[in-house]
Amino acid sequence: MENTLRVYCLYRVSTVGQVEKNDIPMQREFCRAFVDSHPGWQIEKELYEKGVSGFKKSAKERDAIQEILRDAVQGKFDILLVYMFDRLGRKDDETPFIVEWFVRNGIEVWSATEGEQRFDNHVDKLLNYIRYWQASGESIKTSVRTKTRLEQLTESGFYTGGSIAYGYRLDKRGRTNKRNKEVYDLAIDEDAAKIIQLIFHKYVYEGFGAQRLSKYLTEMNIRKPNGKNFPNTSINRIIKNPIYTGVIRNGEVQSEIIPELQIIDQDTFDRAQKIMSDRTTHHAETPLNLKGQSLLVGNIFCGHCRNRLTLTTGGRKRVRKDGSIYHDVRARYQCHYNVRHPGECDGQSGYGVKKLDGIVDRIVRYQLSKISTASGEDIVAKQNQKAIDLAKAKHHMATMQLADKKKELVDYQNEGIKVIRGQSKFDMDFLNELVNKVKTEIQELEATVKAAREELDAHIANADVERKEYEKIKTWADLYDGCTFAAKKMIISQFIKSVYVYRDYTLEIEFNVSFEEFQTMATECRDQGANEQPLVYITA
Repeated sequence: MENTLRVYCLYRVSTVGQVEKNDIPMQREFCRAFVDSHPGWQIEKELYEKGVSGFKKSAKERDAIQEILRDAVQGKFDILLVYMFDRLGRKDDETPFIVEWFVRNGIEVWSATEGEQRFDNHVDKLLNYIRYWQASGESIKTSVRTKTRLEQLTESGFYTGGSIAYGYRLDKRGRTNKRNKEVYDLAIDEDAAKIIQLIFHKYVYEGFGAQRLSKYLTEMNIRKPNGKNFPNTSINRIIKNPIYTGVIRNGEVQSEIIPELQIIDQDTFDRAQKIMSDRTTHHAETPLNLKGQSLLVGNIFCGHCRNRLTLTTGGRKRVRKDGSIYHDVRARYQCHYNVRHPGECDGQSGYGVKKLDGIVDRIVRYQLSKISTASGEDIVAKQNQKAIDLAKAKHHMATMQLADKKKELVDYQNEGIKVIRGQSKFDMDFLNELVNKVKTEIQELEATVKAAREELDAHIANADVERKEYEKIKTWADLYDGCTFAAKKMIISQFIKSVYVYRDYTLEIEFNVSFEEFQTMATECRDQGANEQPLVYITA
């Protein structure tokens, strides 16, 4: 047994699929046959790596490689045998040096299909590195091919795996993969889709938050497929998931809108995202709580000290004619600064909710009635025309100046030819200075023309944005009269940026819209204070 060489065998496959295809038994049989063909060789240990990538995982993360390295240091074997050298790894910046380490430490490294890896000269070293460089390249290509194929499938609107969002189910429609195996596609689960639509409607149009939605669904006995309630975390995930607009995503890649997968329209989804963002960062614009019986939350201020007004309630017991007792509750918008700092705010300490909300409600109805009868295209065109005309003028002026400078450069260049021929009175050095100066000016004007063009394009594109804004406000106008109190509260929180209240219920209202046309229409509501500020003043 003195001449017996102890052999460690390493078998590795990168994926579970290769395990199922019996790739490891094939490697093991091949290596055992290879050992049997070499008298004096004896298998001492066989190590297995199942589903371990030789490209993505370094040697430090691979238990089998670490065990082999430790046993090599302790002299427990003489030969390391693999089916192919790339079973040791596919990292071109690591694997070739590990192989060389084994050989330098007295371990022979063999492949059952490629022979022994030696390091007798520089050529051997080069060939060793090239082998793993090629293996690394193949891994990258395979990864890119796989990723590219998945991205192509996603862009084409096909389901490529992963968890199924609530509202959808898997369906076989006859599509097959390259192995001719039928695969699944996404389809809308009609019953669940109605719940998704209900969630978005309550969130966007009635001001429900995730916690309130969770409670509402529980009260309505609406549960998840597993029988459990919808927690607020699940509802937040639903609100943020773009799949409901009919868009399939895979990492950074996404499909176009697939109509047969669309449960929520894009505008409703975008509104939901803005509401969620504003509730986190702009509490004054989007109320966190819509359950109270006041129209204004967070966007009402004292016109005298400019501090925020807060809602307070109070009341007293009253006796009816029949002798029964009831509680008369009254709500007020109170200026806490006035109460806490007597004499520093010359406004009222508070204002009745019922009276103030009634005034605001009339103003909103008036504004929305004007909006509902206005021509959206005319308003958008009027809003943008001044900016577009100005941008066109800038671009035209810069273009004309550039053309003049280019003509000037041509004149100087022609004059230079005359200087060479002795037909000009100009000095060549002086002419070169002029040419260089004009070239610099041309570069600056080209940048100016480009910037002017971008500004013009931006204003043209902005018309689409404002058209969407108009449609949103038009929707508010259509909904306002017939919607719930909570929905009115949500509309007002987005339609009105701020309300400043002065003595005797004189109001200063700033509307949260970009259209000057709407602000101009609003001035018709004024009962007094006809100044030129683009704000609305109403006297009760």
